[in-house]
Amino acid sequence: QVQLVESGGGLVQAGASLKLSCAASGSTFSSYNMAWFRQDPGKERESVATINRRGSTYYANSVKGRFTISRDNAKQTVYLEMNSLKAEDTAVYYCAAGLIASYMYWGQGTQVTVSS
Repeated sequence: QVQLVESGGGLVQAGASLKLSCAASGSTFSSYNMAWFRQDPGKERESVATINRRGSTYYANSVKGRFTISRDNAKQTVYLEMNSLKAEDTAVYYCAAGLIASYMYWGQGTQVTVSS
């Protein structure tokens, strides 16, 4: 069992930066693949970035070059650094943890709002 708590969201202007954090507890963090998803009302949830147990990363085309996912296993925390934010990045951002092919554990989400 893994508990995830996101933080770091907020209201910023277009072009600004934010860094989201997701603190994990309850199990061996280093064993899990981690990911950030986002969902805007009326839209489907989309995968933003993933980082596996070995540190390999994947990014959605819409954020590639602007967002960076990282993890600190000692702190049991995964981060999402977001630069050059755009209005279309506005969404609730969720942290997720999983093994192999799916993400079983989810945080409560943190709102990111980018004003243009």
